[in-house]
Amino acid sequence: MSLKEKDEHDHLGWMEEKQLSPIEKGYLFTLIWLDKRFRVVDYLELLETMYYRVNLQMPKSHTEQYNLDNKFWYWYPLYALGSFSTLAYVVAALSGALLGFYYTPSAAAAETGTVAYSQLAMIMQDLQFGFMLRSIHRWSAQVMTAAVFLHMLRVYFTGAYKEPRELNWLLGIVLISLTMGFGYTGYLLPWDQLAYWAGQIGVEMALSIPIVGEWVAQLVFGGFSLGAPTLQRMYILHVFLLPFVVTSLIAIHIAIVWMQGIAEPH
Repeated sequence: MSLKEKDEHDHLGWMEEKQLSPIEKGYLFTLIWLDKRFRVVDYLELLETMYYRVNLQMPKSHTEQYNLDNKFWYWYPLYALGSFSTLAYVVAALSGALLGFYYTPSAAAAETGTVAYSQLAMIMQDLQFGFMLRSIHRWSAQVMTAAVFLHMLRVYFTGAYKEPRELNWLLGIVLISLTMGFGYTGYLLPWDQLAYWAGQIGVEMALSIPIVGEWVAQLVFGGFSLGAPTLQRMYILHVFLLPFVVTSLIAIHIAIVWMQGIAEPH
């Protein structure tokens, strides 16, 4: 007597009764094979249920309450700042990834300053379209910073931070702080005179923190004075840690806006 649970549905027999093309048969056979082992259909049903629940958006405050014209607020320029900052972030990320192919985070001495600065000079002067690439990265980062700041002002002055959107407001505060971190760590990567003194200011600010100041300076800057560990930390923060965290938070931020809808002025 077999201990194997009997299949309630004869899938293969059902497939034989139908006039299916070879492609359809292959697709269904693959789906059945995967479902018996990984319960694929159950997970697809869960995703379908989640999709319909997510699309049940919350009321959009004044627009629905007073029967206002929806298009007025959606096309109002200030309501595009969030999307604009996200687009600038994508451009900065792509251009930064391309710059990473030619940049070396080394504070070792070279003919012209340090290796990091020499690599930057090579990108700007010798690499084809290098000057344009770095300019795109720099200006997209500055546009992102300005757009995020203006976006936060718009949210505040229109009252969009109020119930039930408090969590998204707090996420926005975290994101604008991380944006400042992006700008600061990127500012230090050329490792020139501007970067050195900006880093020195950062060390002094870290040391001024009560109780944990020395620990923060050692963790973030690699000590109480600037050196190779400082540049290495800035590179890791700018290229590896911050992009992962910021991208995840932006996805959550947009998902909440999608579920709650856009808040019009209070």
